Amino acid sequence: MPFYVDSLQLKSFISIAETGTFSQAAQTVGRTQSALTLQIQKLEAQLGCPLFDRSSRRVSLTEQGEIFLGYAKQMIQLQWEAISRLKEPDVKGEIRFGTPEDFATHYLPDVLASFRQHHPRVQLNVRCDLTLNLIDGFHRGEYDVILVKRDPQRVKGGTKVWREPLVWAAADHYRFEDPLSLVLSPQPCIYRDRAVAALKRAKRTWNICYTSPSLAGTIAAVKAGLGVTVLPSHMIPAGIHPLRKDAKLPHLADAEIALMKREELPKIAEMFAEHIVHSLESKGG
Repeated sequence: MPFYVDSLQLKSFISIAETGTFSQAAQTVGRTQSALTLQIQKLEAQLGCPLFDRSSRRVSLTEQGEIFLGYAKQMIQLQWEAISRLKEPDVKGEIRFGTPEDFATHYLPDVLASFRQHHPRVQLNVRCDLTLNLIDGFHRGEYDVILVKRDPQRVKGGTKVWREPLVWAAADHYRFEDPLSLVLSPQPCIYRDRAVAALKRAKRTWNICYTSPSLAGTIAAVKAGLGVTVLPSHMIPAGIHPLRKDAKLPHLADAEIALMKREELPKIAEMFAEHIVHSLESKGG
């Protein structure tokens, strides 16, 4: 049986999988909820299996849906790469790009490498720094495009490209103590703000015993058993584990990664910004 699927169907499926609701996904992709329902029904009919379990208020992926999600993201990414490569294979120029270090280390190497592979005549100048420093540099005209960590309730502007669920994390051999010892980045840092705010709400005593501006320094201190830190749930390295509910630490609100770009960008920088957004969307933060 022939299989036909378009980008809108794939994006709708991915959005429902990530949000857990048809209504929120409809807002994200700019379609009505009934249109999304029809799209998914057609997709399931073509695949010959259910993609979502609709037995509860929030829908969840079936086993087949989990499998198809990976392929759907790959198809979206390949479509974007093909269009980008064929439309503008010989563009050239310089792009000044700023990003938080931890995000660059874990998520961007493949994204940047893909862009350079398709546009070898483009010079990418990448600088890693804390979010506030990146924003200050952006306003001074030092960057064309930046990624920043932000509290979506307090900081507006830019384009949301990634949602970061945050968790408490400690070394496998860590022993809790009172007051709680924390290993955090210096101000300004949204992870630090999230940790301190949550502990204050819970009326938990704490002290910051180790401060490092780099992810490597933070990880080394935590592995040494110096304290507890806050990390994105996708970035837990070996030797460190997310703390379970029995640790009785307060819930941490999510953070966001947003893309900011200058209003008047060269064509190549606009293409780069689109590449970042599409690539990270396909990774599914």
